[in-house]
This record gives sequence, C-alpha cells and structure tokens, in this order.
Amino acid sequence: MVSPRVFELRTYYTHPGKLSDLQARFRNHTRALFEKHGIENIGYFTPADGQAQNTLVYLLAYPNREAATAYWDAFASDPEWLAVKARSEENGPIVDHLESVFLSPTDFSALN
Repeated sequence: MVSPRVFELRTYYTHPGKLSDLQARFRNHTRALFEKHGIENIGYFTPADGQAQNTLVYLLAYPNREAATAYWDAFASDPEWLAVKARSEENGPIVDHLESVFLSPTDFSALN
C-alpha cells in the first residue's frame, strides 16, 4: 500500500558567513530543480531567535515516502544540480550539516 502525502522538514546549518550563499543557491536554482523533479516547495524560513546567521529551515511535500525517495534520487544525479552545486562551492563548502525529519499530517491538519 502506498502511504499518504508526507512532508519533510529540513534544517541546514551553514559554515560561518555562508548563509547568503546557500540562500542564493536556493533562490536562483534549487527550488526550480526541486519542482523539476516533483518535489513541492512549501516554505523557506530563517529562525527569528538569533540563529539566523547560519540556519535555513524549509518544508517540502511529496505524494508519499516512495515518491520522496525517487524524487531525491533523480535530483541528486541531475547534471544541472551537480553543476550548480559545484559552482556555488568554488570557495569551499556551504553546508556544515543538515537535519531531515519526515512528517505525516494529522487528520486535523490544514496541510493534507
């Protein structure tokens, strides 16, 4: 049985001074490449509590977990993405580490 729509909450922690580079990569390339591969962009955020200098949080949606895996596999091997990533990291890596959590909406959620 195919599971229902799922969301993924991703938090990227950048190296010092690299948040603007990461935001530019998402603004100019990554969001469109996600859509190209079926990944739905829900929202992008920076924390309002002072951590914003190195943190980007975003929410994505997929029809189900199986689709999420397939979409990410396609995205990760896309030559356009690989070129964008390489260009954006010419002066060193941007992301220090990331966290990913898959979420299933409750029956009373506005996001189903």
